[in-house]
Amino acid sequence: MDSRDDNPPDNSGDLVLDLDERVPAMVTVRRWAADALADLSDEVLGDVLLVVTELVTNAYDHGLFAREVRLLRISEPCSVRIEVDDSSPEQPVLDRSRIDRHRGRGLVIVDRLSKEWGVIPNVVGKTVWAEVSCGIC
Repeated sequence: MDSRDDNPPDNSGDLVLDLDERVPAMVTVRRWAADALADLSDEVLGDVLLVVTELVTNAYDHGLFAREVRLLRISEPCSVRIEVDDSSPEQPVLDRSRIDRHRGRGLVIVDRLSKEWGVIPNVVGKTVWAEVSCGIC
């Protein structure tokens, strides 16, 4: 886990999807993100959608409940930052992936697909974030 970036970028131009206590259909979350980032290459968009899916799923599975997911485009160097807020103070744990386990690969996937990721503690809960490189904006 990388927690060097405890000060997130200015989020004034980010895209926000409010979540609630009911687990949304992940296709809805992925469609929202895909529509917002439709100009990215298929490869980069696929990576971003997988990271969004894993972070939102982890927020519901381990974070009591998710509150919000945000997408922020960063131009220099070109990347997409994904942030997911949840209500739990518990820190995520990067475990190793095991072939005999059906679960527990989410942060391994996030770690491999993102150039960096980390956690920002909040007054209530935390924000788990990841940045996926997109080459050229």
